[in-house]
Amino acid sequence: MHIKTIVIALSAVALATSGACGTPDKADTAKAAGAATPTGAAQPGPGGKIITVELITDATGNFFKPKELTAHKGDVIRYTLTQGVHNIDFLPDSNSGKSGLPKPSDLLQLPGQTYDVLVNWDKGTYYFQCTPHAALGMHGHVKVD
Repeated sequence: MHIKTIVIALSAVALATSGACGTPDKADTAKAAGAATPTGAAQPGPGGKIITVELITDATGNFFKPKELTAHKGDVIRYTLTQGVHNIDFLPDSNSGKSGLPKPSDLLQLPGQTYDVLVNWDKGTYYFQCTPHAALGMHGHVKVD
């Protein structure tokens, strides 16, 4: 095989696969995430409020602050990274029988990054965790009244 043929073949492969590696549109990402939207995009429903939960790494460990909270339908939970690298995951296995759970967030890596979850769930308690730090105790609960 000649070098020219190899270069043409590799160029064709790169061109054919480049579309599969593109960045999704923000609206598509928000739709795919169910009730969750990135970077402060969600707005509370009528009478709802924004509840801030910090994602923290410090000398005491990795944790959510607060790790237990109460919310109502229409509230937005705004997960805000203060330090470390974390995500938010409402595991279906840990929330059996519950629907409308958001898909896991991407890793938040820069201080101040946020991930919003619109509370549109039925009454009950919902478990969430940071997947990379779950074994270290980084998990919490949302009680929906």
